[in-house]
Amino acid sequence: MDLLQLRYFQVVARYEHVSRAAEELRVAQPSLSRAIARLEAEVGTPLFDRRGRRIRLNQYGMTFLRHVERALSELDDGRRALLDARDQVLGRVYVAAETLLTLTHLLGNFRTAYPRAEVRLYQSTAEEMERRLRAREVDFCIASQPLTGPNLRTVELAREEVLLAVPSGHPLADRDSVTIREIADEPFVTTRVGTWPRALLERLFAAEGRTPKLSCEGDEPGASGDLVSAGLGIGLVPAMSRRLATRHQGAWVRLDAPDCHRILSLVWHEDAYASAAAVKFREFATSRPFMSHWLPEAGEEDDGTA
Repeated sequence: MDLLQLRYFQVVARYEHVSRAAEELRVAQPSLSRAIARLEAEVGTPLFDRRGRRIRLNQYGMTFLRHVERALSELDDGRRALLDARDQVLGRVYVAAETLLTLTHLLGNFRTAYPRAEVRLYQSTAEEMERRLRAREVDFCIASQPLTGPNLRTVELAREEVLLAVPSGHPLADRDSVTIREIADEPFVTTRVGTWPRALLERLFAAEGRTPKLSCEGDEPGASGDLVSAGLGIGLVPAMSRRLATRHQGAWVRLDAPDCHRILSLVWHEDAYASAAAVKFREFATSRPFMSHWLPEAGEEDDGTA
């Protein structure tokens, strides 16, 4: 067996779907199927159960996958260590978040403190973050939802209230607070399934036995304020956004609902290789109060929401 076969197996095992795996790997589906068949012949047992065109990782495949992921992760960590040593810099830190706008001021402050550090960013859902951590594609995730998995370490960075953003002239604009029942028939601006605003919206409505009506669904949580201002609906926005000089033209209303808040956490894999830059980033992000890192100083401007 070779490394290419193992990486092919890892992706097929993740999707349990040859066509999707072939699309991500950018290889022809027949070639991928043959590679998996050769791997199974070499290990001496089927790794997938096949029923027509459907495949499922079997017990042997699950056992083999654990070892394959450890082996490939060690090789990836070794490659990163060599890159850091070769380039003679502080190193690189790889960070994923649901919205990159959350990281703007933190990263600016970090680069000021450590100009020799290089940063790579990824925008990801919570599910994608868990996969990236397992695959050692990122050092850290700035997560607004719980991430689960073996050897994941989590440090809470902040806990903030989530508000309801409404456009100018909206009947709710003069209210101090509203209940979920009062807004049950309002059209909502939100994000796709898998992101924290969507998860919170559905949880709040489910607690009242209702389903939210969606008028606009997007990929970028940070765009919600602008979309609400444009009159596309109302939406959930973290209190951090109110502290920023955003373009939101409207009002902020408190929601009279339990647990209407966002928890922002730093998550990393305890067993993964950490460059000097990654170590410094973790220390930097957790060493000072949330607001001193994540919000601009008084008088600064920001044109997005978090």
